Amino acid sequence: MPELSATPDCCWTASAPSSSFAQLTGHTECDVVVVGAGIVGLSAAMTLCEAGKSVVVIEAREVGRQVTGRSTAKITTQHALIYRHLIDTFGQELAQCYADANREAVDRIRHWVETLQIDCDYQRQSAFAYACSPDWRVAIEQEAEAARCLGFAAEVLEQAPLPFETAGALEFPDQAQFNPASYLVGLAAAIEARGGRIYQQTRAQSFERQERWHVGFEGGSIEADQVILATHMPVETPIDLASPTQPRCHVAMAFRPQEGAHIEGMFIGVDEPTHSIRMGRDAEGPLLIVLGPRFRTGQDGDVARRFVDLENWARSNLPAGEPVWRWCNEDYDTADRVAYVGEPDPEQSPGLFVATGFNGWGISNGTAAGLGIARQIITGRRPWKTLYDPNRPSPDDYNQSSDSQSQVDGLDAIGRGEGGVITRGDEKIAVWRDDSGALHAVSAACTHMGCTVTWNNADRTWDCPCHGSIFQADGDVIHGPAIEPLATKSL
Repeated sequence: MPELSATPDCCWTASAPSSSFAQLTGHTECDVVVVGAGIVGLSAAMTLCEAGKSVVVIEAREVGRQVTGRSTAKITTQHALIYRHLIDTFGQELAQCYADANREAVDRIRHWVETLQIDCDYQRQSAFAYACSPDWRVAIEQEAEAARCLGFAAEVLEQAPLPFETAGALEFPDQAQFNPASYLVGLAAAIEARGGRIYQQTRAQSFERQERWHVGFEGGSIEADQVILATHMPVETPIDLASPTQPRCHVAMAFRPQEGAHIEGMFIGVDEPTHSIRMGRDAEGPLLIVLGPRFRTGQDGDVARRFVDLENWARSNLPAGEPVWRWCNEDYDTADRVAYVGEPDPEQSPGLFVATGFNGWGISNGTAAGLGIARQIITGRRPWKTLYDPNRPSPDDYNQSSDSQSQVDGLDAIGRGEGGVITRGDEKIAVWRDDSGALHAVSAACTHMGCTVTWNNADRTWDCPCHGSIFQADGDVIHGPAIEPLATKSL
C-alpha cells in the first residue's frame, strides 16, 4: 500500500460544530418519523415542522456527519450536462419539473441559511462544467441551449477560469457552496426550536405496519402515521431499489492553496477522468478541494492508489500546497440520472416514503426530495408530476455487483494496517491487522444480502461490492442498506 499524506477525515465534518443531540430510549409517538438526519431527512423535517406536524428524527450515528456532510457541497442546479439528456429522455415537461424542483431547493437552502442564521460558510458562486477536449464543445453548446429553454441563465465560455488549459465551459451564475455538516447541525437545531425532536446514536432496526407504523430500535420504538426513510439507500423498502441503482464512490482531498492563490467558482469536468474543484475552508483557513473520478463501491482493491493519483493530478494542474484532509464518499447512480423519491407502494405500505439515487447531486436533489415528500404528507398531493417516480421502469441489469477484491490465501498475506478475506471451510472471514500487528476478524458476509465485502485500504472500512453498505473495521455499520453489524469471529 502506498504511503498517504493528509489526515484521514473530511474537512467539513472536522470543522463543524459538535452535535449534542440525545439518544432516544423508550416509546414515543408522533405524526411523522424521519429515519436519517442528512439533507433529505432534515429538509423534510423542517418543512413538516413549519406546517405544524409532530416530527421525530432519528440518526444512527451523528447528525450531519454521514454522506451529506462528506459531499462536495455545491448548492447548484447545474448537474454537469443533464438538461439536454432529460429533455431527450423524458420530454420537455418532466425536464422542466426537474429544473423547477432543483431551483426551488437551491432557493430554499438560501432562505433557511439567511432566515435561520445558520453559520455554515455559505457563499454565492458560479458553477462551471468544463471540458478539456474540444470534442465536448458541441455538447456544451447543446446543454446551454437546453438549460436556457428551461429558464436558466446559462453561458458558454471559451475557457473555464481555471489555471490549466480547457476547451470550453458552461457557466450557471448565482449558485452557492457551503459547509454541509455545519448546515445540517444548524438546521437540526432550528427543527428542535420549532418543536421537532432530534435524536442521534439511535439506529432503526425494524419497521412494522399495524394501524400506524412502528419503528423499532434498541431500547424502544416510535409510533407514527408516516415514515420517511432518508438513509442514503433505504434500509427497508417494499420494492427493489438495489437492482436499479449502482453504488459508487469517489476520493476527495483538501489542500492548503499556495500563497496568494485563489480559484473563483465551482467546477466539474465533463470528460474522463472527471475532476471536481472548489475552494472551501476549515478552522485553520482556506482550502482547495479536489475530487477524483468515480469508481464502484467495494470493487477497487487499492483505493489508496486513487489518493496518490489525485494528489499528483492536483499538484500538476492546480496551486495545491500542503495536503490537509482526505476522505471517500459514496453515492448511488440510476440509469436515467434521476432519483427515486416518494411512496413506492401506497397499497401495501401506505405512508412509507423513500429517497435514493441522487447521481452525485444530492444537495439540491436531496433537498427537493425532502420538500416533495413533506408536501405530499401535508397536502396529500404528489408534487412535480411523475418526476422521481420510484416505480418507473429501469434496466434489469443496471446494478453491476461484484466479488470481493480482498481475497487472500492466508493470514500471512495481511500486512499491518491492511485487510483481507480468508476462506475457512464454507465461511469467509474478513480480517484486518492493526498497526501493532494484532489481528481482528468479522464475518465477510454483508448483513444486507450476503455479498462478500472488500477492504478499503484508505478508509480502513469493509465495503460491499454489491449494494454499497459500508462497515467500520470492527464490523459496525457506517451506512446501509445493511442494518446489522458484521458478526465478530475468532481466528
